[in-house]
Amino acid sequence: MDEVVDTISSADIVTCAVGPNVLKFVATPIAKAIAKRTAEKPLAVIACENMINATDALRDFIVEEKNMPKETKDKLSSLAEFGNSAIDRIVPTQPKDAGLDVVIETFYEWCVEDTGFKSGHPEVKGIHWVSNLEPYIERKLFTVNTSHATAAYFGYNKGIATIHEAMADPEIKKEVHDALEETAHLVTNKHKISDKEQEEYVNTIITRISNPSLEDVPVRVGRAPMRKVGRKERFIGPAAQLAEMGYDVKALLKGLTMALRFQNVEGDDESKKLAEIMSSQSAEEATTTLTGLEKSHPLYSKVVECVKTVQAEKKN
Repeated sequence: MDEVVDTISSADIVTCAVGPNVLKFVATPIAKAIAKRTAEKPLAVIACENMINATDALRDFIVEEKNMPKETKDKLSSLAEFGNSAIDRIVPTQPKDAGLDVVIETFYEWCVEDTGFKSGHPEVKGIHWVSNLEPYIERKLFTVNTSHATAAYFGYNKGIATIHEAMADPEIKKEVHDALEETAHLVTNKHKISDKEQEEYVNTIITRISNPSLEDVPVRVGRAPMRKVGRKERFIGPAAQLAEMGYDVKALLKGLTMALRFQNVEGDDESKKLAEIMSSQSAEEATTTLTGLEKSHPLYSKVVECVKTVQAEKKN
């Protein structure tokens, strides 16, 4: 730990791609490193996760009292600066015994919000610096992650072994396209992205997740289902906003229903917790617990019906 802290304390930038649930653990050495920092320029901190405002979440963990004393927190702005990011690169299931060799796709997009870097953002090749991250992160989350998850959950429920095989299934491919047609309506109207640009983006994503060279599997892409059916995530996030606009979200709700069936998957604690919630709570309670939707929300009753459908299947 001491070596890690010393290294971070003298670095120009620290990034992480560890999964949202692990941020609270990496926050401790980063906080200790910030406290030891003597460099004139603040440390640049960027969390690269499939999560909206992940760096904000990391910062919240860093400044917790157990990690950072008040005297350090009081001068934090001179010691560290934080930037939210939208990162897009598929890292599929890795071969066993691969060690530090990681198989990735060639495509990538890394957008980072520059407003948090008052002293000037670090110069990093490949980063696209933006003043407003929301259009980029929502387009990515509601296109890449929505499509990937839709293919994974439909594929899992059909017993299909890989994502590219799922995308070769005409029914599943149509479900993915239907979901992206709905999210495209949100992306183009909310963020003023042209229909043509979004269509090209969607086609690129479809090609990427259909790539047989990635050898990705539904159980990896679908893991942690409770997070993925959350309020700001890939199904409920766009569906809620579209419902508020009076738009139909049948395809997204079908994807959500498939996600709710992702239960008791070996090695996935969240899928076991999901099964517990779905079996022990009423449909209304489970909807609130899993999605965070308010009962007054226009999407709420539709999600309740999805939950009821899956619960009824488990009882039969």
